[in-house]
Amino acid sequence: MFVKSIMISKYHCHTVSYDDSLEVVLQKLDEKQIEAVPVLRGEKYEGTITRYRIYKQAFLSELPRSIFLKDLKAADIAEHNKTLTGQEIFENVLVDLKEMPLMAVVEEDGDFLGIVTRYDVMAEFQHAFGVHVPGVRIALKTVETKGRIARLTELTRQYQQQIIALITFDETDKLVRRIVIKVAKSPNVDKFIKKLEESGFGILDIQEL
Repeated sequence: MFVKSIMISKYHCHTVSYDDSLEVVLQKLDEKQIEAVPVLRGEKYEGTITRYRIYKQAFLSELPRSIFLKDLKAADIAEHNKTLTGQEIFENVLVDLKEMPLMAVVEEDGDFLGIVTRYDVMAEFQHAFGVHVPGVRIALKTVETKGRIARLTELTRQYQQQIIALITFDETDKLVRRIVIKVAKSPNVDKFIKKLEESGFGILDIQEL
């Protein structure tokens, strides 16, 4: 999945102008209950302002707080962070989003296209794990040998299990692969789990969620 698939279009983004006062920026952050907002000069992306940055700069400034907020403009403290093109694989941006609540997506000429937020990336990971779908979550471990994932999916077919999510974690140094599979609850699920053990899959944890 590419970043563009979870991008919030510029037509649905909250933004501020480069010449808006910090007071106006803070009002928008409060009004929309958000932590950061892109700064634009026309169609061009000028940077991002976070609530934290406003507070930090106000603390460091020698100006009285009221004058600081009224006199300084968004462009004065906007951070020019790394931007995206929309073609990145979405899980690769998670590291960058550890330090900021959003990243801007821009064209080569700097035109603003939209944003990708930390919240949306994390929501995609939740979807991948089937967090919001009821079912039985089974954590497994198996020796790293060819065909183990195929064997697992064959057993789900044999016991008529509906797969909600299937995630693997590779531990190549131990030649062990951990697997988390979530299946819909069914009359055959106990038989399925027993067959997994008989087939050499070690059961680490079972939870009905």
